[in-house]
Amino acid sequence: MSDEFLDHVLGGRTAEVEEAVRKAAAAEIMPRFRQLTADDIVEKNGPHDLVTVADRAAEAHLTASLTALLPGSVVVGEEAVHADPAVYEALHGDAPVWIVDPVDGTRQFVHGDPGFCTLVALARHGELLASWTYAPALDEFAVAVRGRGATLNGQSLRSGSPAPGAVLHVATSHPDYSSPDQKRALLGLVTEGVSPRPCGSAGLEYLAVARGALDGTAFSWEYAWDHAAGLLLVTEAGGTHLTLAGEPYRITGGNALPFTTARDAETAKRIRTLLGGR
Repeated sequence: MSDEFLDHVLGGRTAEVEEAVRKAAAAEIMPRFRQLTADDIVEKNGPHDLVTVADRAAEAHLTASLTALLPGSVVVGEEAVHADPAVYEALHGDAPVWIVDPVDGTRQFVHGDPGFCTLVALARHGELLASWTYAPALDEFAVAVRGRGATLNGQSLRSGSPAPGAVLHVATSHPDYSSPDQKRALLGLVTEGVSPRPCGSAGLEYLAVARGALDGTAFSWEYAWDHAAGLLLVTEAGGTHLTLAGEPYRITGGNALPFTTARDAETAKRIRTLLGGR
């Protein structure tokens, strides 16, 4: 994709998108943080898959503001897809797509933990163009633009590489979201020289990789709203990602799982090998 097309689609809207994300969080998320009642929380597919009034209200807010910023664009949001799975097919269409997770880390949000964020990515034809990761309770905002780098609160992000011989710290999928085969693959990380742990908010785990505070991730689900923003953030910070088949992760789906995102190519290859990749 040419830089001219990227400029045409995104233009000078990066800051405007950031402002839209901040406004949605200020209006719909933060007033409800640590203020939720039992009636504000619903289980979707089990006790670890929750939705709140904040998720739904923030996604509606972002859907209106983002499509107004970019006429002709569409939104693939977690809550919209839950209501109508056909919405996900927009990732395969011609229109620019905003990929939205209004509250990534809903479990943390429900429990009053500040480790949640709002994720927005812009893509077209399956290619990521830009992303915004906002953790309002932590006052952290990360932005990435394809080919132009990544920043956190305006400062350049670089993932760097793990120190030679250091233990690799890897965030992994919760077992509830993994098939038996995927659980067996993740067990490959239980080995000398690797310290796996269950992930929190996927978006914040990606931010940790991009800033060099975490060496990698190993995730066994592929919903684009969880991964799109973070994948571009890590890539633009110097990291990379690989599926079990040794290919880059595709936001349009059909990936060999689990897949890894890591601070550098060598770390990604090592994690992929431990997961059973050949």
